[in-house]
Amino acid sequence: MNGQIILKRGIVGTVFSACALLATVARADATAVEPSLVGTWTLVAADVQHPDGSRARDYGAAPKGLLLIDAQGHYSLQIFKAERPQFASGDKGAGTPAEYKAAAMGSSTHFGTISVNPAGGTLTFHIQNASFPNWEGEQQNRSYELKGAELSYRVTPRPNGDVPISVWQRLN
Repeated sequence: MNGQIILKRGIVGTVFSACALLATVARADATAVEPSLVGTWTLVAADVQHPDGSRARDYGAAPKGLLLIDAQGHYSLQIFKAERPQFASGDKGAGTPAEYKAAAMGSSTHFGTISVNPAGGTLTFHIQNASFPNWEGEQQNRSYELKGAELSYRVTPRPNGDVPISVWQRLN
């Protein structure tokens, strides 16, 4: 009986040690981030600046979004076009090609870690997973400005020269 208890404690101890090791490795992947960026942000604008200098709404008139950044540098970002149509069938697996296209083109989500170069004015998103699979494993740089409780950044220009611009307001 005592042998069984010792064996069980040994297995439990091994499991706890493995979990602690995994937690340590996960923390090692993230780096501390600029304290002024840590918090919860809500999307104010998701625009695009065209090569001619004009600016337009990229995710509709009233985009919705949330950006979470923790002190260890983990982030989660979601942007949604508010005007996305619902699927007529009410079944995500039974949408029409037009419904799937509107759902995919009306959202942008990704998460991973973020690093900041305040002197250079750049954020780097180290994307772990994304709604657009081509971004997974990428590092994307954005020039940013932080003015009080407002964070804005410019995404690398698209092939057509358009530059997406996101503007976020701090919630906490």
